[in-house]
Amino acid sequence: MIDTSIKTLGELKKIGYTSKSIKTELRNNLIQNIKNNKSSFEGVYGYENSVIPQLERAILSQHNINLLGLRGQAKTRLARLMVQLLDEYIPVIKGSEINDDPLNPISVFGKETLKNHGDETPIEWLHRDARFFEKLATPDVTISDLIGDIDPIKAATMKLSYSDERVLHFGMIPRANRCIFVINELPDLQARIQVALFNILEEGDIQIRGFQLRMPIDLQFIFTANPEDYTNRGSIVTPLKDRIGSQILTHYPTDLRIAKAITAQEAKLQEDRICEVHIPELAKDLVEQIGFEARNSEYVDAKSGVSARMSITAFENLISSAEYRAIGSNDKATAIRFSDVLSMIPSIIGKIELVYEGEQEGAAFVAEKLIGAAVKTLFLEKFPKISKLKKENQKDDYDALLDWFFKETTFEIYDNCSEVEYTSALEDIAPLNSLIDTYAKETPSKDRYFLKELVLWALVEFEKLNKSRVEEGYSFRDQYGSLFSDF
Repeated sequence: MIDTSIKTLGELKKIGYTSKSIKTELRNNLIQNIKNNKSSFEGVYGYENSVIPQLERAILSQHNINLLGLRGQAKTRLARLMVQLLDEYIPVIKGSEINDDPLNPISVFGKETLKNHGDETPIEWLHRDARFFEKLATPDVTISDLIGDIDPIKAATMKLSYSDERVLHFGMIPRANRCIFVINELPDLQARIQVALFNILEEGDIQIRGFQLRMPIDLQFIFTANPEDYTNRGSIVTPLKDRIGSQILTHYPTDLRIAKAITAQEAKLQEDRICEVHIPELAKDLVEQIGFEARNSEYVDAKSGVSARMSITAFENLISSAEYRAIGSNDKATAIRFSDVLSMIPSIIGKIELVYEGEQEGAAFVAEKLIGAAVKTLFLEKFPKISKLKKENQKDDYDALLDWFFKETTFEIYDNCSEVEYTSALEDIAPLNSLIDTYAKETPSKDRYFLKELVLWALVEFEKLNKSRVEEGYSFRDQYGSLFSDF
């Protein structure tokens, strides 16, 4: 444990402190975590056997890293978590713009301070949380922003020639010396700016306006990129790509369990809700399944991807919809209903990029199609397949339920009805209770009502029932019986 009360270079030498590069720091601390069976990337789900092992090998190899993947695949989160692999504190020369190492300064200021003060050189301690720099690559980024430029005001104030190194103004990269530096969306960076990174990546030195500076900048570079950008907006120039040690492909969650864990961690849930909102597990599954359906939809641009943020914001809207209804009906407790699922549509349409066919149909139509596809998928995981065509006298598990609708003609359920009215209406459909008792008996009692609605919506998707919007609610009718009732 470093004693951060040390204030001079002489005291630092007495405790036997030795300098090490940032890549060595990351490597040594990762080795300790692996030996102690401690996760270095807490809170990142689904990458345990794919991305994280590759990332750890890259750190052991002391590579600069490019994280390549679609939006919403935790690329920036991985980069930020690498800060936890740094030493908690490092010493720097007090007043240095570029975090000069007291034992090995690289700037004119650092060298002169060391020359003038010797072992009395004042030092301060830099916490690892302050050792993370991030820059979004945009077309307006300049070399001056990243690397630096001549500062005429400095030259005039200090009465120095432009040829003097002290008139230089350092950009973000030199100021991030001994830090992690992240450039997000690298292909968006202009090619000439990417070329300026060559020397920094390979030799570690920088050049500003013709100054041949030999400043061995100590950096851990992490780049992020989206494959779509390679064709739509730009590309990573080949020599720069060649200088990046490891390129690691990220991916979306592979199953509902992982997706739900991500959403549960990231969703911003209000702690001061005026009522208790019960969320059936099936409702959580539905939120995530919509994302899976979107990534495979013919209407959605697969190259653009569907961010995990879609599920996160949709889940937040789902719960707020239930709360909104409870406020209006003065219920102290409520549960998620299927009418709340439709409140997720604004979150869905804002997070998907549509292909031409999707644009023609409209974003709201596509969102409803995705919800319908998710309903069908989850329904078939619990209940037997529905036969489209049946032979004469052939019976199946849904006959009693469909007969009930044929006799009753219409079943209506309203968005803002009270909890008592809602549960009572669904309890009246006796064949629905029998179906759930047969195939989903393990469903908790509080979750059964959402499951009942899912069955009704699934029968609509499989064209066994008709569904229509009525004033402030939905009406379910037998597909064929309703035809005769109109006459």
